[in-house]
Amino acid sequence: MALLLTERDVAELLTMDIAIEAVEEGFRQQAEAQASNSPRLRLPLGKGAFNFMAAAAPGLGVMGMKTYGVFGAGGAKFYVQLYSTENGELMAVIEANTMGQIRTGAASGLATRLMAREDSSDVGIIGSGFQARTQLEAVCRVRDVKTVRVFSRTVERRDEFARWASEVLEVSTTAVETAEECIRGSDVAIAITSASSPVIKGAWLKDGAHVNAAGSNHWMRREVDSDTVMRSRIIVTDDVEQAKIECGDLILPVDKGGLRWRQVHELSELVSGAVQGRHDDDDITLFESQGVALEDIATGIRIVQMAREKGIGREVSL
Repeated sequence: MALLLTERDVAELLTMDIAIEAVEEGFRQQAEAQASNSPRLRLPLGKGAFNFMAAAAPGLGVMGMKTYGVFGAGGAKFYVQLYSTENGELMAVIEANTMGQIRTGAASGLATRLMAREDSSDVGIIGSGFQARTQLEAVCRVRDVKTVRVFSRTVERRDEFARWASEVLEVSTTAVETAEECIRGSDVAIAITSASSPVIKGAWLKDGAHVNAAGSNHWMRREVDSDTVMRSRIIVTDDVEQAKIECGDLILPVDKGGLRWRQVHELSELVSGAVQGRHDDDDITLFESQGVALEDIATGIRIVQMAREKGIGREVSL
């Protein structure tokens, strides 16, 4: 019997704190050679693409994949299938839009906890879409955030985001009129956009800032400029092999010779303690989030465990 979980089920079960714990455990398993990740594949369909990403975590007893189709502005529907590493049986099928939104924020939250200054309290976030909310929520979970500035191209959306953050996250949030005003002075700078050219410039970053670039997962997209990369003493991504394929922020500096891939570390190295998130308070640090399948299966198996404990979801015989 496999468990079928809907978006409503996931929303009922998964919190940001649980997601951060699950993602951290997934990367800990990877550091201990008990988990592996396969970079995303994009199969062209003319007007869209079929996306496939997979991972295995014997240490968690699970392997699985996430699949989704992208067709222009029509949005995507995400599905995660989980299988047992003991016998190969299908364990669960999960509608994964909500799960993906939360686990993407959780990865940035984990990176922020391991890389940002402990006294970080001021956040600048560029982007106000559905992914932006969980990015900010995750940072607020791991740091005592006092003030937030948000910028996006649409005035109404950034104003709405500021109202939401002030009310729901209970943190003073102001919508500002330029990206520079948003980022200057921030302890944690977040980019969560679909921009094709950088929205964060290195010249705006103060010493000691931490940057989460979480929106660019295609080689033709960039959210931070090369100066940001060059100023960053520690650069981390969730999977270097996937970054080599789709992280435009890093591919360009590498191609121009200013950066080498061996200078880029993986989140699993931070979780294990093999790499320090920062050396001193003046370091600028950068997390490039690509969104990997290991995050999906680690979060997914935690959801399945909670669902079975609480009798949520529907068992189906296949």
